[in-house]
Amino acid sequence: MMIEVLYIWKKYGNFTALQDVRFTVYNGEVVGYVGLNGAGKTTTIEIIAGVSYPTRGDVIIDGYSIVKEKKEAAKNVGWVPELPIFEQDVRALDYFIYLAGYYGIDKEEAKKKAEELFSLVGLQGREKDKLKNYSQGMKKRFALAVSLISDPNNFLFDEVLNGLDPEGIMFFRDLAVKLKRKNKAVLFSSHILSEVENIADRVVFIHKGRIIRQMPMREIRNFIKTNTFRVVLGRIDKDVIKIVEKYGNPRIQGNTIFIENFDGNISGLCADLSNYDIIEMGKVKGNLEEVFFRLIGEQNETSIL
Repeated sequence: MMIEVLYIWKKYGNFTALQDVRFTVYNGEVVGYVGLNGAGKTTTIEIIAGVSYPTRGDVIIDGYSIVKEKKEAAKNVGWVPELPIFEQDVRALDYFIYLAGYYGIDKEEAKKKAEELFSLVGLQGREKDKLKNYSQGMKKRFALAVSLISDPNNFLFDEVLNGLDPEGIMFFRDLAVKLKRKNKAVLFSSHILSEVENIADRVVFIHKGRIIRQMPMREIRNFIKTNTFRVVLGRIDKDVIKIVEKYGNPRIQGNTIFIENFDGNISGLCADLSNYDIIEMGKVKGNLEEVFFRLIGEQNETSIL
């Protein structure tokens, strides 16, 4: 049981938003979906959720086709859009009960679920507020509660971290872990790459409507291992490059020297730079953002050739 995205295309007139997009999200897995604005993340997620149809291709959710068996497929998905849209002039609890009715849940059971889920997402005590009085972050939390109503097997979170405060981000991180432990399939997009790095088991990279790479986090961590050394100096002059060239390939950025292919001789480097007031030094640690932009750079170079 899982989400299978099978060679989907999406065209708007002459514009192709998605081209041959294919990936799988397995049960018990959290997958990060990463790309620049306009890369096709939201379009993909809307197709998986069943609110938009692909021009070509299909999505299989727990064995059901979103194209041919939309009702069965969609009911197995909890979806939080980037900008949740709800009736505004209505109390949150009343709207929650109304939405629960779509899943065949009666009023009394819906009230019990509301008490449980409002507490889970940090909205306890605000159930009787009208949604128009909710902040953007609170609306995101409410949307998360709604996505959990039917306890589906699969979850889609589109830029769910937008509008959340640090406490909200921590909550989502914990929620993702809980869903994974319950063997749910979770796909989430985010531009906060540090959080993708913290939460995801695997990352799917999309650029200009195409999947350019899929990488498990362990592969990403190996990919971002660097042999670059960083030295911050109190002063820089024209001779410092000649000194540092003995230890690798230096480049200067302000008062900081980055030494690529560093030979590891820290004591020698310290001795040679002793007259330059060393403020700080250490090995550069790579991150998901570095991988992302490196992959995009490789893709752009390929498209030029």
